[in-house]
Amino acid sequence: MADMNLAGRIALVTGASRGIGRGIAIGLAEAGADVAVNYTRGEEAAAETVAAIQALGRKAKAYQASVTDEAACAAMVASIAADFGPVSILINNAGIASRGQPVADTSPEEVDKLFAVHAAGPHRLSRLALPQLRRHARSDIIVISSIATYVNSPNGAPYTMAKAAGEAFALTLAKEELPHGVRVNIVAPALTVSDMGEKLSRAVTGNTDIHHLDAKMPFGRVAVPADVAAAVLWFVSDANPYCSGQKLNIDGAGQATFR
Repeated sequence: MADMNLAGRIALVTGASRGIGRGIAIGLAEAGADVAVNYTRGEEAAAETVAAIQALGRKAKAYQASVTDEAACAAMVASIAADFGPVSILINNAGIASRGQPVADTSPEEVDKLFAVHAAGPHRLSRLALPQLRRHARSDIIVISSIATYVNSPNGAPYTMAKAAGEAFALTLAKEELPHGVRVNIVAPALTVSDMGEKLSRAVTGNTDIHHLDAKMPFGRVAVPADVAAAVLWFVSDANPYCSGQKLNIDGAGQATFR
């Protein structure tokens, strides 16, 4: 069996205070990695993620920084290197939802805001982390995208556009970083049990319980963060020796629907 042990590796997960980010952070820690937990708001939630990782016997620390803030991100990357050593895994997970309006009713400010987080954010943080990532024989960058980029549902243009731009960034970076041993891949979840997933479900269906959709979903349930974390773990581990510049949809064969 291929080795999925991440002992000795240091990971930075953005947006790791809750939801998919927390699930990924804990999954990496379960595999042996030490984890820098990034958050923008929600200090208490970030502390809970840190505590969960430390309970697994791994090192963890929370770092507050918006992925839209150059100075804050640069300071965070430097602090992580001082606290843990050079990062060898970067998970670009931080995200925000759009307001769900048609193009005719969407403000330019909303489009700019979504691009700043989902496209410019991964570009910024990857650029800042590359000097550390390149120090290892093998490093990994993951961009968390969404099945929105192939569903292209109405009333979601800013989110879909921004996620598609983030994917283009990842595929370009994968080619650029081949000489440095940095693998870059994309994981694209469907609707997932998380704060953002619950808000989306409530907005579309009017029901406050996301699990009312279980019967409509593949395998009889809505996806959970651990489903996404499992894909991330494979991509960044020695179980994946050769795969870079690829996208994996976590959507149960494309059948997930919540209409």
